[in-house]
Amino acid sequence: MKTQKISVIGATGLVGSIMLKVLEERKLTNHEIIVAASEKSVGKKLFIAGKEHTVVSVEDAIAAAPDFALFSAGSAASFKYAPLFAQKGTVVIDNSSAWRNFDEIPLVVPQINGDVIKPTDKIIANPNCSTIQMVMALAPLHQKYGLKRVVVSTYQSVTGTGVNAVNQLMQERAGAPCEKAYPHQIDMNLFPHGGTFEPNGYTSEEMKLVHETRKIFRAPQVQITATVVRVPVVGGHSEAINAEFEQEFDLNEVIRLLQDFQGIKVLDNPALNEYPMPLTAHEKDEVFVGRIRRDESQPKTLNLWCVADNLRKGAATNAVEIMERILV
Repeated sequence: MKTQKISVIGATGLVGSIMLKVLEERKLTNHEIIVAASEKSVGKKLFIAGKEHTVVSVEDAIAAAPDFALFSAGSAASFKYAPLFAQKGTVVIDNSSAWRNFDEIPLVVPQINGDVIKPTDKIIANPNCSTIQMVMALAPLHQKYGLKRVVVSTYQSVTGTGVNAVNQLMQERAGAPCEKAYPHQIDMNLFPHGGTFEPNGYTSEEMKLVHETRKIFRAPQVQITATVVRVPVVGGHSEAINAEFEQEFDLNEVIRLLQDFQGIKVLDNPALNEYPMPLTAHEKDEVFVGRIRRDESQPKTLNLWCVADNLRKGAATNAVEIMERILV
C-alpha cells in the first residue's frame, strides 16, 4: 500500500483524540498524519506513536491536499470545509450530522453497508453514535428475519455531548461550581433530553435513530420510535431495544447470528450476572449485546440490550474503518 496522507480535523477534541489513538492502534500512523483544529489550538504539539506533530489550521490542511480527512469538528465546520477538501480530491469522512440526510451522500457502517461507497464519493457520513450500535445489533437479524418495527430507549453517556459535559458531571460529583453543559444537574440524575426538541415533540437525537437506521438498512418501511435519555456515565451508551420482525425467529439462532457477526460480542448469562454495561464497553471497539429474550406480549418480537463505547465504535473507530475499507 502506498503511503497515504491522512488529516484529522478537530484533532484536539474528544473524538479527534480517539481517532488518533485508533490510527495508532491499527498501525496507520506509518502514513503521513496531519493534525488540524480551530485557530485557538494551532501550534499545539501532539504526540502520535511517539512522534511530535504540530496542530495546523484547517486551511493549511486543505492546502496539503490529503488523501483522507477524518472530520470531528461539528456541523458548521463540516459544511464549510468538507467541500473544499473534496475539491482537492480528498475523501472526507465526517462525524457530524451535517451530511447524513443528503440522498447522494453515503451513510456508512462498514460491516453493514460498506458496499454503497463508490470510487467517486468524496464526502462520506459517519452515523450518529447511538444509531451505529443499534444497527450493528440488528443487522444480522434484519437480514435473516426482516425488521418490521423498533422501539428503542437509549441511556447515553455524557461523553456524547463533549468535554464540557464530562466536566460538569465531575465537578458536580466533587461539589464544585462549574459551567453547565446541560439545563439540569446530571450527577445523581438523568433526563429524557438529547439534542434539540423538534415540532413533533421528539428530539433531534431521537429522530436521528429513525432516519439514519432506515437509510443504512435501505428499508424506508421499517417503523421506529425512540426515547433518548442522558445518564451520568462516561463509559459508553446503552440501549434497550424491542424489535418486531416479519418472520418468526428461533432464539438460539438469534444468538448464533449475533455471535457470528463481525464487531458484535454476545455477553448474555443472567444466571452469573453477565450482561453488557458501560464499564464493559469502555475503550473497546465491539458492540456488546445481552439480555436477549423473546417479547412474550406479542409474536415475532425480541428484546435485547446493547452497549458500545460511543467515542470509539460510535464515532472514531467507525470513521477509521470506513477509511480502511476504501484502502483495501
